[in-house]
Amino acid sequence: MIPASNCSVIQEQGQSELAFLWILERSELIIDGTIIELVADQVLCLTGFHQVAVKSLPKANLVRFNRPFFCILDHDSEVGCKGILFYGSSNLPIIQLDEEGKSKLQALWRVFEMEIKEDPDPLQLEMLQMLLKRWLILCTRMYAKQTNLQKLNSQKSDLIREFNFLVEMHFREKHQVADYAELLFKSPKTISDAFSKLGQKTPLTYIHDRLTLEARRLLGYTDKPISEIGYELGFEDVQSFSRFFKKNEGLSPSEFKENLRLGKIAKSSGKSG
Repeated sequence: MIPASNCSVIQEQGQSELAFLWILERSELIIDGTIIELVADQVLCLTGFHQVAVKSLPKANLVRFNRPFFCILDHDSEVGCKGILFYGSSNLPIIQLDEEGKSKLQALWRVFEMEIKEDPDPLQLEMLQMLLKRWLILCTRMYAKQTNLQKLNSQKSDLIREFNFLVEMHFREKHQVADYAELLFKSPKTISDAFSKLGQKTPLTYIHDRLTLEARRLLGYTDKPISEIGYELGFEDVQSFSRFFKKNEGLSPSEFKENLRLGKIAKSSGKSG
């Protein structure tokens, strides 16, 4: 458990680390330049690439792990969270716990606590990895239900997960749905049809949202010139990058940087999916 006196630990996440932050009391975080207002029993899925600052975090539980301890890419067939909770979301995944989900995570949290308090032995690592896998599976199930992903057949849901993951890997150089269709050996229409069944954003919007998120991070948390950021994100010139950013964010890159400097930060309700 993270008490308010030690909430800075949230801001110390390494790039190879993944984390679940379980909010226990009403809180307020700044994540990637946006104020996120959160309530009890919401679980955030964070990576080392999220830029997190704490405005208010009275009490929370934190599960954090790195790739050497457990690699979700190597074990995707066991936990199925790639492209759902991690490595594939332009929106911050926030799980809304119902009473059943809360009860399950509370029970698992207690076992985590008991195992960590045990004297170390040769089986402890395997035990902790097993508990983490259970946590990942439970959270994946809950978020899939929340986002209607579970309503799709396995073929379509796997296609969306793989598309999401590939966007995360290639969004800087591949900006069109056709680019990912080629990697997936599918037609752009097949991908679009899968997303339409989910009833959410189009695959092109997904790509644009991921580009916009990275632009926000680079504009807000680095000193790189706007032209360099545009080039890093695959735009031919600063004008095309500026047009893209203003269309998606409502502000030019320079206006966005100035707003952050003045403390004018957009708010989000913390709702997801």
